[in-house]
Amino acid sequence: MQLIRGQHNFYQHLGACYATIGTFDGLHLGHQAVLKQLCQKAQAAGVPSVVILFEPHPQEYFNPEKAPVRLTSLRDKLLRLREFGIDKVVCLRFDKYLGGLSADAFIETILVKALRVEHLVVGDDFHFGADRKGNYALLAAWGQRAGFTVEPTASYLWQGARVSSTWVRMAIAENDFALVEQLLARPYSICGRVHHGDKRGRVMGFPTVNLPISKVMAVQGVYAVQIAGLTNELYYGVANIGVRPTLNGLRRLLEVHIFAYRGECYGSHLEVRFCHRLREEKKFASLVALQAQIAQDVATAKKYFGIQL
Repeated sequence: MQLIRGQHNFYQHLGACYATIGTFDGLHLGHQAVLKQLCQKAQAAGVPSVVILFEPHPQEYFNPEKAPVRLTSLRDKLLRLREFGIDKVVCLRFDKYLGGLSADAFIETILVKALRVEHLVVGDDFHFGADRKGNYALLAAWGQRAGFTVEPTASYLWQGARVSSTWVRMAIAENDFALVEQLLARPYSICGRVHHGDKRGRVMGFPTVNLPISKVMAVQGVYAVQIAGLTNELYYGVANIGVRPTLNGLRRLLEVHIFAYRGECYGSHLEVRFCHRLREEKKFASLVALQAQIAQDVATAKKYFGIQL
C-alpha cells in the first residue's frame, strides 16, 4: 500500500483511480462495507483503490476542546487499511487552507485534477468542504460535468441500529468490549513499537513495555489486556494509558505489564487488545501506594482472565 502525504506529493499518483473519502475512525463494520465495495469496484475496473484521509481530523482542527476522542491512531488506521487491500492512501493535512476550501474547489482541485477520480464511493450522509456545504448531490452533479460517477452507500445496520464511531466510543465508555468487538469485527486494540522508558515499573517490581501515544484515545485508565506480537503466543497483562500523574508524567504513554514474560522486546511491534477496564488513572500520595494499587490491579486482571494467582 502506498501512502501519499500532502498535496505536494500528488505527483506520486499517476493515472485514474476509484476513491472514497472520510476519517474512518475505528474502521468499524460500516467503514469496512465501504472499503469492500471500493476494492471490488476498483479491481473490476483495473484501477487503484484510494482512501482520502485528513490529519488532524476536521473536528480536531475546528473545535479541539469538543472533538471526539480518537478510536484509531493514524498508524493503526494505515495498518488496517493495508489489511483490507487498499492500494493507496492520500493523507491530507487539514489546516487553514483546506478548512476554508469550498466544496466545489475541493472537487475540482483534488478529486478531478490531482487524483483523476473516475468513481467515488461515499456514505449517503457524507458532507465536506467549507461549512460542510458539499454533499452527495453536489458530487453527482460535478460527476456529470467532469466525467466521474458517484456511488452512495447506505448506513450499515447491526441488530437494527446504525453502526457508527460514536456507538463504538459509547460502548468503550460503558466497558462493553464484547459489543465493541462485534461492531469492529475484531478486538479493540492499539498497536505500536516498544520504546525505552524510565524503568520505574521495573524498580517497583512490575516491569512494563512502553508504547508512545500522540493523541487522546477513547481508552484512558487501567485495563486488563491481551498482547500479541511478542511471540506466536497471546499474552495477558495490565495496561495503563495516560500521563502517569504519580510520576509527574508529561506525555501520553501506553504502559503494559505483561504476565509470564520477562524477555527484552525493544523495537518490537505489539498489538495491545483491551478487554476490561479496571479503574481510572489517578495520582497516588506515594510510590508505595501506587505499587500496592498495581499489585491489586494485577490480581484483579488475573481473576478476570481466570489465571491462577
